Amino acid sequence: MSLSLWALKTGDHCEILGYDDALDEKYRIRLMEFGFHHGESVSCLHSLGFGAPKVYRVSNTVYSLDDEVATHIMVKIIPSHA
Repeated sequence: MSLSLWALKTGDHCEILGYDDALDEKYRIRLMEFGFHHGESVSCLHSLGFGAPKVYRVSNTVYSLDDEVATHIMVKIIPSHA
C-alpha cells in the first residue's frame, strides 16, 4: 500500500515509490537532485503537527518539506525491526 511522504510520523521509515502526476516537473527534478528518487530510503525525524514542515533524512542529509511538496511523494512504509 502506498501513501504520501507527508503521512509519515516521527520515527517512520519508508522507501520512495515515485511522484504523483500533480507535482510539477521542476519540483520532481529538484527533489531527485536532493536524493528523493525511486527506491531511496527516507526517515521522518520530526513531525510536529499543526501544518508545520516535517524533517526527513535522505542518505546523510536532512531536509525540511512542507505538505505542498511532501504530499506528492509516494512511499511505502518499511517496518521497523523492534
